[in-house]
Amino acid sequence: MRMLDRKLLRDLRHIWVQCFAISLVLGCGIMVLILSSGTQRSLEATRTAYYEHNRFADVFASLTRAPRSLLPEIARIDGVARTEGRVVFTAMIDLEHKPEPASALVISLPPGGEPVLNVPLVRQGRMPRPDHLDEVAVSEAFAEANGLRPGDRFQAVLNGQMRPLAIAGVVISPEYIYTVGSGAMEPDDENFGILWMNERAAASAMDLSGAFNDLTLTLAHGADERAVIAEVDRILAPYGGTGAYGRDRQPSNVFIEGELKQLGTMAAVLPPIFLVVSSVLVNMVLGRLVALDRGQIGLFKALGYRNRSIALHYSKMTVAIGIAGVLLGWAVGWWLGHGLTEIYTRYFRFPSLFYRPGTAPIAISGVLGMTAAVLGGLRAVRAATRLAPAVAMSPAAPPVYRRGLLDRLGGLLGLRQTTMMILRSLVRWPGRAAVTLFGVGGSVAVLVASFFTFDAVDLIIEELFERANLQDATITLAGPVNASAELDARALPGVLSAEGLYAAPVRLVNGTRSRLVSVQARSPDARLSRLLDAEGGTVRIGETGLALTEGLAEALAVRPGETLRVDLLSAPRGSWEMPVSAVIRQSLGQGAYMNRDAFFRLIGQAPQVNMIHLAIDRNDLGALQARVQETPAIARFTLWSDIRRQFEDTLDESLVTMTVIFAALGMLITIGVVYNAARIQLAERAYELASLRVLGFRRREVSYVLVAEQMLLTLVAVPVGWLVGYGFCTLMADGFSTEVVTIPVVVTRRTYAVAALIVILTALASTLVVGRRLDRIDIVSALKQKE
Repeated sequence: MRMLDRKLLRDLRHIWVQCFAISLVLGCGIMVLILSSGTQRSLEATRTAYYEHNRFADVFASLTRAPRSLLPEIARIDGVARTEGRVVFTAMIDLEHKPEPASALVISLPPGGEPVLNVPLVRQGRMPRPDHLDEVAVSEAFAEANGLRPGDRFQAVLNGQMRPLAIAGVVISPEYIYTVGSGAMEPDDENFGILWMNERAAASAMDLSGAFNDLTLTLAHGADERAVIAEVDRILAPYGGTGAYGRDRQPSNVFIEGELKQLGTMAAVLPPIFLVVSSVLVNMVLGRLVALDRGQIGLFKALGYRNRSIALHYSKMTVAIGIAGVLLGWAVGWWLGHGLTEIYTRYFRFPSLFYRPGTAPIAISGVLGMTAAVLGGLRAVRAATRLAPAVAMSPAAPPVYRRGLLDRLGGLLGLRQTTMMILRSLVRWPGRAAVTLFGVGGSVAVLVASFFTFDAVDLIIEELFERANLQDATITLAGPVNASAELDARALPGVLSAEGLYAAPVRLVNGTRSRLVSVQARSPDARLSRLLDAEGGTVRIGETGLALTEGLAEALAVRPGETLRVDLLSAPRGSWEMPVSAVIRQSLGQGAYMNRDAFFRLIGQAPQVNMIHLAIDRNDLGALQARVQETPAIARFTLWSDIRRQFEDTLDESLVTMTVIFAALGMLITIGVVYNAARIQLAERAYELASLRVLGFRRREVSYVLVAEQMLLTLVAVPVGWLVGYGFCTLMADGFSTEVVTIPVVVTRRTYAVAALIVILTALASTLVVGRRLDRIDIVSALKQKE
């Protein structure tokens, strides 16, 4: 083994703890990149395989009623590969063990049994037989939440008629990976599910024999989706078509796309922090090592070693740190990524797991990790090669000390000499202090960005359930009825007040931008369901214009005062130019809102409602639910307490896990930075600290010099980290937000305080660990050192 290589091994053994700490920080950056990118690619591969194997449709459309003889005409549209017409409707479900009614979306199965598109995958039992009209298949999530198995029976209200049904099988479907009922914001597996029923039974229940009210189709390779959708809309318009849309508007697929976007944001925002900090740490440690090796470097050069050999020797140390960090990041990132992909697979109920992080993220992360390590050591390597042999073998010129403003100020304030030593160190070596400041500030920023998600969720919950939606329950009607239904709703058991609204499908158009949404025609004096502005105040809908959610207004590129074209896609159909009167804040969902009286004047009809919000007396809830089950006109009954519980449970499960991971990562940055800074400070000031012991200072007083300097830098870094952390929160909120979900940027004092406390305690623990080495220092050896 060459002499320089033996020296390298001795150096690594001597500072292995510092090198390991740097490798941990570097490995964290690699791990986050592999975790997020690998999970993202794996989810995409899993979803793609599921979509292809089960023939997930490309275009979807709903309508009132059309004859099946229309399907061949749709199939002849240029670019259409396959079509399928279905009967789809909502039914009330009466389960013996549930006091409250559940609801389900019923989807017809073709006479052959297996759909052409959106093929369900059987998990238990079998699909309904064509000649068994009372058999259904049930979505797996609904079955598990209610303890249902093949062979179980229940009652269902189909278009006002009570029918006994038997479960033939439990299935999953690519169309309902994420199952959200109409008007809901989160999956409610206990109270909403999907039923697949034979076409003859479904059509008979809805009086749609020989007809369909739902259309799905796939596109040929290279087909123009927009042209196909436009032609489908033209054909279906006379039959009550409510507007065709592609996968980019299909609710289940939209949610999965949002999850993939969030993983991509995480891969873009967090890894650079760890890579930069690790690069700075390499510079700190290697720079100190080169300073200690000054005499040896001169000796090696005098013996004939070239600058290239010296540079290669110190570069090998950076490469060793980089390799350790990269391998560690790959291993942990692969393991966590596989686990996270399994969680997503169970949550989305994918039929199988494809964990394929791909070679690209691995290669890119490896290159980035090694680059960070090598660039971090570049300055120290250049310093080693620039030293001439004679200069290197001579002791470094001692720093020039003189009394300055700081000393006079310290004298006036009566500061102790140990405190003055700390302040002089910070002033005379600002670069080293800045490195510690930067690293600790980065740790605070990571923690603020991690905990901010709780603040955002708390605000969403507060606005959603305590300020915007004050109703206890919502009734969704089977179809629009006269607005006098509000009076009937007030007569139901336990109902204290009722507010009706009318939701209609519309297409909003602004130039080349358009969106299919639901416009809610509501009373301007509504008290149960309110609209909020950007500051959280209540918005009252005026006599004219539309109020749009922030996400929808941004997607359409409109502001208050500008006009939109509104295409009403339900009877009586029509188009109007309408101004935007207000932009409202709504974290979940997209929508447009309009004054109910103005809306019905515009379309020339008497006011109607198809949804009713209720304030209820919880003591009469059982009687109310029983009455709802007996009312054919009611398609769905939703308790907002159930929505809130489901929402909080879903978020708590995911947020706690991710927050713990990123809190640990933030702590690792603090440990890596503070521990290395304290070790370097101890090595550089061993002579001074030993001299203090000889002069009679107690161990506690000497340790104060080491500990207090690091803690002072930590305290100064905290507000810097707060500012940087707020910037990260803004980036994450923007990256995590979609057209459907808007993440508010809100950071509470609690988040700032918790982030600061964690960093301060971690820094103190790291410094105290180094401080214990001070207790074991050999005073005689320290006083004999040359510098």
